[in-house]
Amino acid sequence: MRLSLQTDYALRTLMFLASIKGRQRTTIAAVAGFFQISEPHVAKVVNQLARLGFVRSIRGAGGGIELGKDAAHIRLGEVVLAFEGNMHLLECVGTENVCVIQRHCKLKNVLDKAERLQVDYLNEVRLTDVLPV
Repeated sequence: MRLSLQTDYALRTLMFLASIKGRQRTTIAAVAGFFQISEPHVAKVVNQLARLGFVRSIRGAGGGIELGKDAAHIRLGEVVLAFEGNMHLLECVGTENVCVIQRHCKLKNVLDKAERLQVDYLNEVRLTDVLPV
């Protein structure tokens, strides 16, 4: 599996927010500056993270962005699935009648199991597990 840039930025943003001492708010500019990535890209990711409830965005004086829930309750699998959606390794996994040999092919089952194992593992990992010590 190769994650999209948007998913990468989402995970980085969540890690940054979870690493802030005292759980203070920060800004999109601070996240973008720290990782040396584009502010508009971070803003787009933060907007989606906020819609999903992972981040809370507060407007006005004293506003900014912060985690929407405790880092210990954010599972990496949830984030990856929310941003990546269908993570099938091949088109035939999760789809019927794509290939002429599909009915007899054992590869589909192997790849389907690999995907499930991958998602199950990512769902065991919490945001707190990937933070610097």
